[in-house]
Amino acid sequence: MKLAQLNIASARYPLDAPEIHEFTDNLERINGLAEQSPGFVWRLKDESGDATHIRLFDDPDLLVNMSVWDNLPSLTDFMYRTAHRDFMRKRREWFHSLSEHTHVLWWIADNHRPTLEEAAERLQYLRDHQATPFAFTLKNSFTAADITG
Repeated sequence: MKLAQLNIASARYPLDAPEIHEFTDNLERINGLAEQSPGFVWRLKDESGDATHIRLFDDPDLLVNMSVWDNLPSLTDFMYRTAHRDFMRKRREWFHSLSEHTHVLWWIADNHRPTLEEAAERLQYLRDHQATPFAFTLKNSFTAADITG
């Protein structure tokens, strides 16, 4: 089993605004860092190499990040033990705080690549219910064994 993750964020500014340039100017570097991290498997991207133009919901200010990792420690090591953590600390400068869950995790088969529809279903499930092995968070996580029995 592999770990899929979806993270959404509502931008405070248009992506070409100077107020968000620090974020946009570093996308390629941080995405490259993710791809070189131990345990990285796959990430959602378009022809430009990122996902800033991919829409999950009808909100044009909503950015999507979706990736697959070998396991939870690999994902959290990337998030909190690389330069990515510095950008997480500054996220409120660039993105609105949302009252609903903005990230969701779930286990997938080794060779599966999650779709946007699947990710939206998992996020909505998490928003409607408590964390379960079907859809969970970093704070309330489950192992692959929790879904395989």
